[in-house]
Amino acid sequence: MGETAGRALRADAERSVRAILEAAERVLAEEPGASMEQIAAAAGVARTTIHRRFANRQALVEALASSAARQLARAVDDGRPDTAPPLVAMHRITANVLQVKSAWTFALEQSTDPDSEAVALHQDIARRCITVLKRAQDDGLIDEAADLDWVRRVYYALIGESLHDNADGADPDTLAARIIDTLLHGAGPRA
Repeated sequence: MGETAGRALRADAERSVRAILEAAERVLAEEPGASMEQIAAAAGVARTTIHRRFANRQALVEALASSAARQLARAVDDGRPDTAPPLVAMHRITANVLQVKSAWTFALEQSTDPDSEAVALHQDIARRCITVLKRAQDDGLIDEAADLDWVRRVYYALIGESLHDNADGADPDTLAARIIDTLLHGAGPRA
């Protein structure tokens, strides 16, 4: 019985942390200077609950950045970057990343300590991106002479611009198709 109670407490604590992080994202995206008290109110918890979980505001922001980066890494994993056909993997990863980035805008824009979990995850995601692009290059989808780091940076920029200016309200799959088409074919006339 004690073990079951311990698991229930951990599950409750995890839900509480998740509620705090989700509320922090909403509140800080709208008002970056918001107080811990405002975040607690939005999460439906007491301010002391936040302070019990996070030593200070910076610790909360770092946890928020790490949580968002883990979600981004899962979004990449879900696209099966190592096993799916490169074009399929690129599309799925892009759609998944768009969903995560649109939900966690504030958290993913935070610069954190270079030794943080979030920074390590972003570096791993960049490496995995290069791997997918190399697979696409090997399949002839990307010119064999292309600088894949440059292609990755252009790809990231296309994702950013798609999120920044989605005036037509396109869904993630439509945006992903547009991004991949632009990345692979540019804006020039079709042959």
